[in-house]
Amino acid sequence: MSVTDAERSSLVWFKAASSSHNGACVQVASLPDGVAVRDSKDPEGPVLVYTPAEWRAFLDGAKLGEFDRFGA
Repeated sequence: MSVTDAERSSLVWFKAASSSHNGACVQVASLPDGVAVRDSKDPEGPVLVYTPAEWRAFLDGAKLGEFDRFGA
């Protein structure tokens, strides 16, 4: 899955309230068939696109603490 230039220009990006203010965060945007993810330091850079099932699996793992070891 990918995002066209037209889709990209219309996306509304969000980041977590607990993100740092130095631009070191991940931003997400809703797509009709999934979720787009980008690095806030490079807004014109690559956009990763996940299906709803992939995004739910990631969120479930995050809520269960499965990725906590990567944030140390």
